[in-house]
Amino acid sequence: MRFFLIAAALLAAAPAGADEIPPADGFPIWLANYKAGAQARGLKPEWLEAALSGASYSERVVALDRNQPDDSGKRNVFADYLARQLTQQRIDDGLERAAQERDLLLRISAQTGVPAEIIVAIWGMETSYGRVMGGFDLPSAIGSLAYDGRREALFTRELDALVRMVGEKGVRRDQLTGSWAGAFGQSQFLPSSYLAHAADGDGDGRADIWSSRADTFASIGTYLKDRGWKPGVPWGFRVGVPQGFDRAGVANPVKPTQCIRPLERHSRWLPAAEWRAKGFLPLNALWPADDVEMSLVEPDGPGEGAYLTTRSYRAILEYNCSNFYALSVALLGNAVAPAVR
Repeated sequence: MRFFLIAAALLAAAPAGADEIPPADGFPIWLANYKAGAQARGLKPEWLEAALSGASYSERVVALDRNQPDDSGKRNVFADYLARQLTQQRIDDGLERAAQERDLLLRISAQTGVPAEIIVAIWGMETSYGRVMGGFDLPSAIGSLAYDGRREALFTRELDALVRMVGEKGVRRDQLTGSWAGAFGQSQFLPSSYLAHAADGDGDGRADIWSSRADTFASIGTYLKDRGWKPGVPWGFRVGVPQGFDRAGVANPVKPTQCIRPLERHSRWLPAAEWRAKGFLPLNALWPADDVEMSLVEPDGPGEGAYLTTRSYRAILEYNCSNFYALSVALLGNAVAPAVR
């Protein structure tokens, strides 16, 4: 615990062991400590009261966090994941919604440099085009994850950001609903991402990612731009790997320090011309300019499907640190692109 209390209170509020879900009766003490520390970090008392009124401990949120698919110990296969995510229904809905919003999407794309189809794909993957945004109380969910203690620093920062959304941005308490993991709105931003990247796309002076499609698209585009999307550089494509290719020769000598497991699947950067000279063949795609840097990604390991990806792909990976997710977004973007061309 970060703040000082008498010994009995500390024991009552301390998180449980790594495999135990912490008791509900310690949460009010933790929350009181959080508020005291937040004020010391410059958050105003009235902001804290407005944002955290009614917040309570959610054992369900903590249980969901501890039982994610990646923690199951089972081998996940990209083809299985893609079959669940890139359904014909999602593609058809995306084509329809993209056609309906074509002019708006093209305007936001011109402003941010992010292709309209990629904005649509993230919208579709995150919330089924604005239909599924989550019904968890965010102060309770984020507070519970911070109290759980496994990632206390991360979720304490997100709770601070949530309070700032209310105090500095005028977000109402009744708008604070979303996923159990703390993401919200049609773009499924975490609070820190909202503060850093949410954008006003319709000119009304607010960044309303709950009900404004213009603000949602502008926010997604701004996020990807800020995270490194390269205007004019597509995400990449699936490739045929030449027989007998020596993967050790393109292994990345620099070990990743963030997004570690996904980036361990990436080779070092080489210009597109060099990959072409090595005998790689794009599948249903064209090579970018010769000097565009590309990295080989094999999400399931060697011999089970390969992609050459650009710096723009890394921006999608910033949205969700998973090659399965980023490739699904990219491929959904390819599928809906005809509606915005």
